[in-house]
Amino acid sequence: MTRSLQSRLSTLILSTVVASATLVGWSVATSAQGSAATTSGCSSPGTSATLSVKVNGFTRSVIVHLPKGSSDSAPLALVLNLHGSGTTAIDQMLFTGMNKTSNHDGFIVAYPQGLITDGSGFDWNIPGVPLIGGRAVPKGSANDVSFLTKLVGMLEARYCVNKDEIYATGFSGGAREVSQLACDDSSIFAAVAPVSGLRRPDPCPATRAVPIISFHGSADPVDPFNGHGQAYWTYSVPSAELKWAKQDDCSVTPSTTTVAKNVQLTTYDKCANGASVELYDVEGEGHEWPGGPVLPAALTSVLGPQSQAIGANDLMWAFFEAHPLSS
Repeated sequence: MTRSLQSRLSTLILSTVVASATLVGWSVATSAQGSAATTSGCSSPGTSATLSVKVNGFTRSVIVHLPKGSSDSAPLALVLNLHGSGTTAIDQMLFTGMNKTSNHDGFIVAYPQGLITDGSGFDWNIPGVPLIGGRAVPKGSANDVSFLTKLVGMLEARYCVNKDEIYATGFSGGAREVSQLACDDSSIFAAVAPVSGLRRPDPCPATRAVPIISFHGSADPVDPFNGHGQAYWTYSVPSAELKWAKQDDCSVTPSTTTVAKNVQLTTYDKCANGASVELYDVEGEGHEWPGGPVLPAALTSVLGPQSQAIGANDLMWAFFEAHPLSS
């Protein structure tokens, strides 16, 4: 995906999806400096906010959505949801429709934003990995692994978060960043769900077997299912799944199941500490979020066909619930 294509993606999402999206409660703008120590956990039930936080000398932003009906005393799961390259936090909120899932299933969802300017959006700084087009990460860029790690602590201080139920998902470049978090922050994130961007970083200093659920379209023109893409995308998605299965000390042979029309699930089980590694191969789908809000033809003509055969949000949430950190 070129930089101009990324800019087009961001513009199209904002101009077409926002017209039909329901931005429930997303209008409160606040700021939090340092460690957000001025607020206490288990507060502000049933609200949403755009937070501005200072981390490692950089001012960062994150949209936080709390589910309807949440209380100020019952700890909730937290899901970080990272946008793709060249897009924004609000793009990701609209692109995934996860606020609706948050309201239905009762978890907090936070949409942090990258800081490397790319067209009308932003990229993530993934350690040792070039940007789209093979560009080098600009010197002095923020350490996003550190940012996301510290962000979790800030959100724990501000909201009522269950520390055993902290998860991360992301799309495309955000999925690759989430793959990195699984290696670098395995003691924080109970499980992760990369969408259209599963990688297994090397080295991978995970201190525990990390449950992985991933989704990828077989017709993805941006991050090809069979690999052989850009400099950051060399090996196939099944190869990435196998690498994680070995990392998690899973069974040697996976099981394969057809779970819906044109959708195949490959699972490595019998992993260490009850983990599992799952990959949903959505036949014929492009570079999209399975089951996400319906996109306009102007966008699917660029990213490839969209599929509603499965819903990534519901499937990953069920997976997350089955894999808390304490399991």
